[in-house]
Amino acid sequence: MPRIAFIEPDGARREIDAAAGLTLMETARRHGIRGIVAQCGGACACATCHVYVAPPWMAKLPPREDIEEGMLESAWEPRPNSRLSCQIHLTAALDGLEVTVPERQGC
Repeated sequence: MPRIAFIEPDGARREIDAAAGLTLMETARRHGIRGIVAQCGGACACATCHVYVAPPWMAKLPPREDIEEGMLESAWEPRPNSRLSCQIHLTAALDGLEVTVPERQGC
């Protein structure tokens, strides 16, 4: 069971025990993480589950696919460490992952 640290838009840090096999977005929604809207429900059809992944974790994630790259173009203030949380599938290897939820979500 990976433990995930979410930094919410107001700066509050919440550490969540997540179930492996879920996406980061599903975990955020189940635990009421502020700022994760997820309008499309995880279909990679919007950018309302955008997060900033802590730089040390970027190399541990699979690369973004073209569809995610396209959706991130409509994200609010995308950065090199931007990801859509619906595209991050949680595994035990991601224990300790830290992400920051932006102040706003775009779409």
